[in-house]
Amino acid sequence: MDARERGMFLTLCVIWGSTWIGVKAGLEAVPPLFLAGSRFTSAGVVLIAVATTREGWAIRRADWGRMVIASVLMISLCYGPLFWGMRFVDSGTAAVLDLGLTPIALLVFALILGDERPSLTKFVAIALGLSGTLVLFGPDAWRGWSGETGSAWRLAGSAAIAASTLTYGLGSVMARPLLARYSAILISGTTTFLGGLVLLLCSAITEPGFARAMRGDWGWAAWGGWAFLVLFGSLIGYSLYMVLLRDVGSSRAGMYAFVSPVVALLLGAALRDETVSPVSLIGAAVMLFAAWLALRRTAEQAII
Repeated sequence: MDARERGMFLTLCVIWGSTWIGVKAGLEAVPPLFLAGSRFTSAGVVLIAVATTREGWAIRRADWGRMVIASVLMISLCYGPLFWGMRFVDSGTAAVLDLGLTPIALLVFALILGDERPSLTKFVAIALGLSGTLVLFGPDAWRGWSGETGSAWRLAGSAAIAASTLTYGLGSVMARPLLARYSAILISGTTTFLGGLVLLLCSAITEPGFARAMRGDWGWAAWGGWAFLVLFGSLIGYSLYMVLLRDVGSSRAGMYAFVSPVVALLLGAALRDETVSPVSLIGAAVMLFAAWLALRRTAEQAII
């Protein structure tokens, strides 16, 4: 990565490491699928308007199939199962599954589809990052699985979260060829808009609070959280991710999953007076080292 790419990557990590503030505020008043769907469709409308003003509507008919599939995989089939699974799984288990498996899924699909070449550095970075994730969130995950009640639902929720990382990884790799033909803003806007529409449809069918949420009687805290998610999480963060996906590849862009939790950990300590244990600091340090190892410029050799 050059200096510009490192700056975008760090900005992305800070933004996506702080979106938990908006999510928690929004979920206090809004159903999860509606919160996610309205967030993505709203951001998509803005991004599409900006892109078409600058470059016109230029998506070829032949690319719409890939565009729709990437949108459903990256947004709908990622955030739908993720939010559903978090109803039954504690935050520690969810963090281990989501943050630990996302970079692995990105690398695996990039290798399978020929988007990247395997290298020892990438595999070592993934292994270190997963180890740091387990150190950081493992104790909470173990406590979440040690109870006697609801184990079947916890298993189903965990499977849903794990599946969300697979769809996200596959969707990211499928979206990358589109980024070679269209701007990152146009791809960001189209995928978030289409994926968000599917989430809103699912919310209308499955969430009892859909009609109430449509009335907008959320309260200032929930509206503030939603606005933060739209502005920073989607308009800025998702667009930065698309640029990095295009310029540095799937596995490197996915290293945000090893840095954003550290940002969230530090914000929790600063804003919520949460205790940061020495073990947590060790896990965070390992995750940061893994990200640095994967992102640094090297003349690495492919291992096959």
